[in-house]
Amino acid sequence: MHEHVFVLTPDVQQNHDEWDEDAQVGDAVGQLKELKAAGYDTIVDPTVIGLGRYIPRIVRVADQVGINIIVATGVYTYDTVPFYFMHKGHGLSPDFPEPMVDMFVRDITEGIPGTDGVRAAFLKCAIDQYGMTRDVERVMRAVATAHRQTGAPITIHTHPESRTGLEAHRVLSDEGVDPGRVVLGHSGDSTDAEHLSELAELGYLLGMDRFGIDVTTPFEDRVEIVAEMVRRGYCEQLVLAHDAACYIDWVDQQLKPAVLPNWHYLHIENDVLPALRKSGVTEEQIDQMLVGNPRRYFENVGSY
Repeated sequence: MHEHVFVLTPDVQQNHDEWDEDAQVGDAVGQLKELKAAGYDTIVDPTVIGLGRYIPRIVRVADQVGINIIVATGVYTYDTVPFYFMHKGHGLSPDFPEPMVDMFVRDITEGIPGTDGVRAAFLKCAIDQYGMTRDVERVMRAVATAHRQTGAPITIHTHPESRTGLEAHRVLSDEGVDPGRVVLGHSGDSTDAEHLSELAELGYLLGMDRFGIDVTTPFEDRVEIVAEMVRRGYCEQLVLAHDAACYIDWVDQQLKPAVLPNWHYLHIENDVLPALRKSGVTEEQIDQMLVGNPRRYFENVGSY
């Protein structure tokens, strides 16, 4: 429910010799074919503006792998909007139309430019340790507006250590957003079951979605917090993922295998699910987190 294919910094890639398009597409095809062989048919890719989204490249990959790649629209920032938006719309005056809303709605209802009608199926924004800055709120309200117009669900990058899910709730509730249509991403970075229960009681889905990033939250802790939330009765509000990518230029590629050896698409299948079973999580509950909850998230898409 939260996997990237590519996370890139286009200004760097376009001006240096680090990027080999054919080689990276071929490598992505290989990794996704391995995931398909393991029995997985769909990944949800929340790559948007700020993360190097380029959907024609994703189409090229998808055409070769037989996996559904569900793409997103939105803006990813922890502090300020990209300069493109800074002096447009609400960047000038709250009385002016917000261009992000039109952009998001077009991606969902008409199609993404540069593609043959590929449409985004969900919305993405972020709030990190810097909190609800003016521009983070601007993006989140634009996402909420597009959500209300289209019904497309929302995924939010959050920073649970700073309890930013509660800050997001303040804005989303003010915009009339149904929490059941929102995934609070990276909730699994936290081992604070009381805080996560508070978010679940509000109605949100919780993204237990960074398996493999063991340098911040160890593997055993990530497994245990999922098992604990299942024991507390929140299985129907949990989704699982790695937040991995075939290629991410934020990470030194030479160091990645040593520092993050489990940060890949097969870690859940190979390691996480066996550990959850040992912790008492049933096959039915695993299926609910991997299939049932994502299905409900994408089926409940009426505007309101």
